Amino acid sequence: MLNPNEAKTVLETALLATQEPLTLVDLRRLFEDDIGADTLRRLLDELRTDWQGRGVELINLASGWRFQTRPEYQQYLERLTHDKPPRYSRAVMETLAIIAYRQPVTRGDIEDIRGVTVSTNVIKSLEAPPPRPSSTTWACVLCRNCHRLNK
Repeated sequence: MLNPNEAKTVLETALLATQEPLTLVDLRRLFEDDIGADTLRRLLDELRTDWQGRGVELINLASGWRFQTRPEYQQYLERLTHDKPPRYSRAVMETLAIIAYRQPVTRGDIEDIRGVTVSTNVIKSLEAPPPRPSSTTWACVLCRNCHRLNK
């Protein structure tokens, strides 16, 4: 059994190393369920207090626990990214508008409305992930049913 400081270090390491939030179940697996849920919550609260006042904070989301940068420092972090927002063709924008207005929609529906076939490039551009994890494009928000276009 680890002492509390070692357990906090293990939690901190796991939370900093992962890309996705970790649930209490995931975090308990780190210790092979040797630590109870109440103890784990207490350790996470202590860890949150330890990180208070820094540029990164430990937060509890509906999907689990994770470290994230504080919102007040976002303006500085944005200066590090040189990504330009994606530019969509007229065909992609038309298709996206149809999807937004008529969800759920099939590829055939889109072709009937537009009067032309939907090219593979249009589908690929709508299915493409956003250029960086922190940005959300309208294509990702509105096109939750893009997989139906391939049918």
